[in-house]
Amino acid sequence: MTTHFIRCGTSIVMLLCGLASNAQTQRQLPSVEVKMLNGKTIDVSTINNDGKPMIVFAWEVTCQPCIAEFNAISRQYSDWKKETGVKIVAISVDDSRSSPRVNPLVRSKGWDFEVYLDPNQAFKRAMNVSYCPYAFILNGKGEVVWQKGGYTPGDETIIFDIVQKTAKGEKID
Repeated sequence: MTTHFIRCGTSIVMLLCGLASNAQTQRQLPSVEVKMLNGKTIDVSTINNDGKPMIVFAWEVTCQPCIAEFNAISRQYSDWKKETGVKIVAISVDDSRSSPRVNPLVRSKGWDFEVYLDPNQAFKRAMNVSYCPYAFILNGKGEVVWQKGGYTPGDETIIFDIVQKTAKGEKID
């Protein structure tokens, strides 16, 4: 129970820090290598969505808040894509011991996201992700316009509101 309260409190602090950091210079995805589920290597900086918004998540297969967030978003993802063209990219930061469990979990849940593996945690380090889930929203230019850590039910509504604004080219507060 105490862990839950600490995690929730930490999520609130990180959300506020994430909001504060959005006023800073916008950054792009780092040039680090991750693996596709088929084993091929790809540079994260080459991932794009043809001028439309993207949501990039750092997550772990054992992270229950990550799974809850993905389940909540998955139910709405096709509508989100139709309305805004958004693409979701999920980068597992599991190490080499737990990363083999990623593909079976993704398939069993039916998540229709692009999923990559970061077993060396290069993406996690480059983006200063201290815990999961961690979400980054990128505009059509590939710039991070908003970010947050942790998950509380209902966060998917906040995320989609930001995506809608981003798709319209509106400023994110």
